[in-house]
Amino acid sequence: MKTLIAFHGDPVIKEKYLKRVIAHREADEIIKGTYWEDGKGCAVGCTIHGSSHAKYETELGIPRQLARIEDGLFEALPNGAAREWPVRFLSAIPVGSNLYIAYWSFMLWLLVDKDDGVIRFAKTDRMKESIKRVAECYERLCKGETPDRGECRAAAYAAAAAAYAADADAAAAASAAYAAYAAVASASADASASASAAASASAAAYADDAATAYASAAHYYSSVRGAARLSARERQAEKLLELLAWQPVGSAR
Repeated sequence: MKTLIAFHGDPVIKEKYLKRVIAHREADEIIKGTYWEDGKGCAVGCTIHGSSHAKYETELGIPRQLARIEDGLFEALPNGAAREWPVRFLSAIPVGSNLYIAYWSFMLWLLVDKDDGVIRFAKTDRMKESIKRVAECYERLCKGETPDRGECRAAAYAAAAAAYAADADAAAAASAAYAAYAAVASASADASASASAAASASAAAYADDAATAYASAAHYYSSVRGAARLSARERQAEKLLELLAWQPVGSAR
């Protein structure tokens, strides 16, 4: 695990990038669907003026996994909230903090929180257990321990198998199991894209749950599904900001 501290411990770096995204917001240059083109772009594009999530690490001292999550949430939030998202994201981060802790904590919450975790959509004991096994890897990281990579990979494979075994009527549970599989990949092999995939799977699970609740109103299905997914993304965004903000300074590993 490489050592990273937010903004490389330099408040001038935070000020530089925060001013940049504020300027893009004021000029109405924060847009969805493209990274960086003709002076306009998404949350990531308007931050680094490019498309490489890895640059968050070299330029801002922010793990690329969090850049992926910021990216995925930006594209899923309503336009007004998305326009404010890059500013809120950078503003929440204390200079000098260890943001890996925020990332691990977010993934743990995403998996097993009693109110918002994807585990609530797992309809079989096999799926619940697979999600719990992945969550244990993140819990150990949050405690400052180093989980065995072999165990984490085994947990990932078990979660993937549970997802593939789901029938067509268990879409929400499959989404939950896939979220667990995608999440652990970034803990064991630095596959940072999986973080955004896990959040996407979680949002899909919320949508499926809501659609089931309103199954008696078929004509209402599509709007409910979309509203549920949006609500999930908004809760994910607020939780991420909360976790970013309380990370202690000087806690880099």
